[in-house]
Amino acid sequence: MGVEYITDGSGQKKAVVVPINEWNTLLEIVETYKRSEEETAYLLKSEAMRKRLMEAMAGTGGKSLDEVKDALGL
Repeated sequence: MGVEYITDGSGQKKAVVVPINEWNTLLEIVETYKRSEEETAYLLKSEAMRKRLMEAMAGTGGKSLDEVKDALGL
């Protein structure tokens, strides 16, 4: 990042100047994270979805890739 720091007389950082393109990229990242967090919270309201998410995180339940291919006839 091409940021610039603004310091006080003793050299302590007090502010930062961020190029607008980099600032916009950071905002997009924050918004993506926020949406993801909101979607996860919504899904966790459902007991069935909570169970599926917990199984996915633990690597239990679900089907293997080969099982899915077989089921789809691939």
